Amino acid sequence: MGGGWGMGFGGIFVILFWALIIVGAVVLFRWITDQSKGGKTALQILQERYARGELQREEYEQKKRDLTA
Repeated sequence: MGGGWGMGFGGIFVILFWALIIVGAVVLFRWITDQSKGGKTALQILQERYARGELQREEYEQKKRDLTA
């Protein structure tokens, strides 16, 4: 009577369905929390790069003038 194949695949699909629901909920939660944190402004990123030594003073000052103009 069918050999039991239908029930085996059905179980796999139920597990996959719930796994997708859980993964989707986690991704949605992370996206919502990331949105609520707010992003850094360009000036904040520039200041961080300067503090890390990625930019020379002249380059930092020029970019700062460009952003605030």
